[in-house]
Formats: sequence, C-alpha cells, structure tokens
Amino acid sequence: MADKKKFTLEYEVRSSPRILYSFISEPNGLSQWFADDVNFRDQVYTFTWDDEQQKAKLVSIKENKLVKFKWLDDEPQCYFEMEIVQDELTNDVALAITDFATDDLLAEKKLIWDNQIDYLISVLGA
Repeated sequence: MADKKKFTLEYEVRSSPRILYSFISEPNGLSQWFADDVNFRDQVYTFTWDDEQQKAKLVSIKENKLVKFKWLDDEPQCYFEMEIVQDELTNDVALAITDFATDDLLAEKKLIWDNQIDYLISVLGA
C-alpha cells in the first residue's frame, strides 16, 4: 500500500473566526457543508454521505482556532485538521486544511476539498 503524504491547502474566507468555527466544529455546522448528516457522541463524530458512514475521533480542539480529527479506520499517523488563520495586520481570515493522501489520490482529494470549501463559503454567504 502506498504511503499517504501530508498536504495543506488554504482558502480565504470572508467570515469572523467565531462564526467560521461553529461551521467546522459543531455537528449542525458541519452538516450544512461537510457531510449530509453529522452526529457526535463520546468524542466521536459520525459523518454520513449518501447512506455511507465514516467515524472520526476529535483529537484536538482550540476554540475559535482549530479542530483536528482522526478517521477511525485510517492509518495511525493520518488525520485531518481545519485551522482558522487570521492575518494580524489585515484581519483577513483563511481556513487552512491539513490532510493526507496517496500520490495517486492527491489531485482528487484536493478537488474534493476545493468543492467542499466553495460550498462552505456559499453557505456562509461570504
């Protein structure tokens, strides 16, 4: 099996960190753009897409800053993280995504994130 490599993407988002944070950390917010349905129980998020479920453990959280998840069925070193980055001078807000993919799936995974974040931005009305 090919090794997964870490990659990072950054998207400008016209939103306050507080509002954006609710969309990346709360089941209700995540279900508006990331998955069809999201449930949270015992530090585990259950994401549902078209009747398929994937479970991820919440491994790190910083209020109004970042959330880090680990898919329960993924390799031990792999995770995905959504971090809110705010420029100190301009106050511009960006969402930095860190994820893992094999070389053959990297372009597809980036495209999925591009589409998801475009949808998030439309939901935010940003």
